[in-house]
Amino acid sequence: MRNRLRIGRKNTNKINALKSKSLFYKQLSTLLLAVLFAALFVGCTSNTTNDKDHLVFRYNEHSNISSLDPAFARNPANIWPSNQLFNGLIQLDDSLKIKPDIAKSWRYIDSTCTYYFTLRSDVFFHEDPSFKPQKTRKVIARDFEYSFSRLTDPKVASPGSWVMNQVELVKAESDSVLKILLKEPFPAFTGMLGMRYFSVVPKEAVQYYGNKFRSHPVGTGPFAFKIWEENVKLVLRKNPLYFEVDEQGQHLPYLEAVAITFLPDKQSEFLQFAQGKIDFVNSLDNSYKDEILTASGQLRDTYKDHVYLLKGPFLNTEYLGFFLGNPKSNSSNKLLRQAVNYGFDRQKMVTYLRNGVGIPATRGFIPDGLDGQTTTGGFDYKPALALKLVQQYMQETGDDSPSINIGTNGQYLDLCEYIQGELEKIGIDVNIDVMPASTLRQMKSSGELDIFRASWIADYPDAENYLSLFYSPNFTPNGPNYTHFKNEVFDSLYVASLKVSDISSRKNLYAKMDSIVISEAPVVPLFYDMAVRFVSKNVSGLGINPQNFLVLKRVKKTKK
Repeated sequence: MRNRLRIGRKNTNKINALKSKSLFYKQLSTLLLAVLFAALFVGCTSNTTNDKDHLVFRYNEHSNISSLDPAFARNPANIWPSNQLFNGLIQLDDSLKIKPDIAKSWRYIDSTCTYYFTLRSDVFFHEDPSFKPQKTRKVIARDFEYSFSRLTDPKVASPGSWVMNQVELVKAESDSVLKILLKEPFPAFTGMLGMRYFSVVPKEAVQYYGNKFRSHPVGTGPFAFKIWEENVKLVLRKNPLYFEVDEQGQHLPYLEAVAITFLPDKQSEFLQFAQGKIDFVNSLDNSYKDEILTASGQLRDTYKDHVYLLKGPFLNTEYLGFFLGNPKSNSSNKLLRQAVNYGFDRQKMVTYLRNGVGIPATRGFIPDGLDGQTTTGGFDYKPALALKLVQQYMQETGDDSPSINIGTNGQYLDLCEYIQGELEKIGIDVNIDVMPASTLRQMKSSGELDIFRASWIADYPDAENYLSLFYSPNFTPNGPNYTHFKNEVFDSLYVASLKVSDISSRKNLYAKMDSIVISEAPVVPLFYDMAVRFVSKNVSGLGINPQNFLVLKRVKKTKK
């Protein structure tokens, strides 16, 4: 049975009382934490540290790592260590520009949808007992042929098998040339190759370790596997054979090791950071957001001497989706959907509920950081227009008391409560159903929720990935169109965009599609997320990127 909380006008006084009580305890907890964190930071400056401590980068993964096999790099917990262990044909820099990796060059033939990648000749796998009689060997094109075909092997059961849907053929033309033939034009494919699924792995190691390859990975990356005590600690060591060098010709990486712990609690993780036991904290959690950041999203003075803040666009759109597959639901009425979109202040929501960490989603569904956002229209706060749309809805439908139900999990209850309060001002009664995240995902996929809170994190850096949520052949369960939105003009533009390789021309089509999404309002974009990192000041070179990938090959640490 799902855990349900229904919130309506009748419970307002009771909720306000509970909020006041909750606020008191939250403020008390906040004050105690502030004192504790400040003391910890002062104390950590006098710690005696090991001479080699500055050569080890430490971070905590609060989610469990399920596999170190890149064929299972489906979430950040798995992707982050895989980024240190493996390489692919191409890589993406912090601006999401495509750069060479193991492929030093490539060409694309439009008429046949064929890529030819030319590989470097100085890339070697990590030393490992699976290589006999040598300890390692050079990477050749046949290794990519094997690695890509492995993604579609039913025995492997990779969750990333879908990345090969567009691929007709992968063939090693020689040791140094790899041919990839696509089934049809798909301009986003080159960027997709930066996903960890497309990493190269050696057949010898996969066969040698069998199912245990997940815990004995062998790659080509800047760090090699050392030891993994699951849910306790993972250690990676510097790869002395790594092929990349910096601008001065020095071999990467600079660090000697990476050590990962697995504390499941975000507040405990922050305490470890405050004590100097880990080097950075990723993202912003409610348990400490008011401690470290001001309401405007700046570091508080207490932490400025010890910590620096990295912020940037993150390819994630947080939104409410309307399920349009039920004509009897008022979610199918465009007037009401538009009223919801214009009826609350996104800037105010981001400022006060997220300490300014986020970008109000007033420009459509495509987030900041990608080409293709519409430059016309949008969902600015327009309460008078929202009220007019509600009144028009009442006149046309005869529904004098419009109401909506929003399904969410507990993590986003505060956002939904804010929207609830604002929409009730324009005459829309809002009920909030709170349920476990797993239940929310299942009910969203099966169309059991009229309105659902969701997010879409880019799988690859192209706006097509976001617009695919509104392409009608992608109705769930066949694809990611959870709203069951259908628009013939949108579909025709989507198909046309797949045949345009030039990004400047393609982004114009993307902008037109995004405008249709704004006009028809099948979703309520809330905010475009931001990547946030709190980093110890003795760490440099970490960087930040719109996919929030962790890249440690250029990181340096100085002694405290």
